[in-house]
Amino acid sequence: MLWIKALHIVFVASWFAGLFYLPRIFVNLAMVPADSAAERARLLLMARKLYRFTTILALPALVFGFLLWLYYGIGKGPGNVWMHAKLAIVLLVVGYHHSCGGLLKKFEKNAPARSHVWYRWYNEVPVILLLIAVILVVVKPF
Repeated sequence: MLWIKALHIVFVASWFAGLFYLPRIFVNLAMVPADSAAERARLLLMARKLYRFTTILALPALVFGFLLWLYYGIGKGPGNVWMHAKLAIVLLVVGYHHSCGGLLKKFEKNAPARSHVWYRWYNEVPVILLLIAVILVVVKPF
C-alpha cells in the first residue's frame, strides 16, 4: 500500500505542477502583441506540450488514488465524510484540467475572450483546490 500511496502523491504533485504553470502560459498568451507571431507560436507550442504531458500525469494520479480507495479501504466506512468532499474536489480538478484544454483550443483559434488579469485569477484555482484537498486528507475535519 505504501508504494501505491507514494506513487499517488508523486503523480498528484506532478499533475498539479502542470496545472499551476499552464494558466501562466495563458497569461503570457493574452499579453502577446498582435504583431508578435513568433512569440505567440512559441507559447502555444509550450502550452500544447504541457497540456499533453499534464494529461498523461493525471491518469496515474487518478488510478493510484482509485486503487487506494478500492483495495485499501481508505475513506470507506462511517465517519469518512472527508473522503466524499475530497472526491468532489478531485472532480473539480478534473473539470479545471478539462477547461484548460478548452482555453488552449480558443488560443489556438486566436479567439481568447478574456484579459490577462482574468487568467491570473484563473491561475489561482488549482492552488485553492489543492489546499482544500490536502486539508481534507490530513486534518479530516469531518
